Amino acid sequence: MSVSIGNICIDTNDLAGGTAFWQAVTGYQVASSDEGTTYLEDSGKSGVGLSLQAVAEGRAGKNRLHLDLFADDLAGEVDRIRALGATEVQRFDADGWVVLADPEGNQFCVVAA
Repeated sequence: MSVSIGNICIDTNDLAGGTAFWQAVTGYQVASSDEGTTYLEDSGKSGVGLSLQAVAEGRAGKNRLHLDLFADDLAGEVDRIRALGATEVQRFDADGWVVLADPEGNQFCVVAA
């Protein structure tokens, strides 16, 4: 048996806002969308897909799963993503990563490649 991760889904209370944020962060394009879900993919269709799913409940507690985004320019990418609306949660300079949160509080890491 063989499996691969084809998509990672992020719950959101603001589908349009979440889609715009994650599109700007990743550069992914909308592959399909309806009133409850938007699927994003990279233009080469070689990476793992990212989808956003509208939910009624807000995020509570710590994420049980998070994204690690690898960047050649850690400081530059952190600054760029913060300008898009992310907030800095914690910085691990010695280890080379920064924890950010998207506008809805979902945490993710930007890691030096």
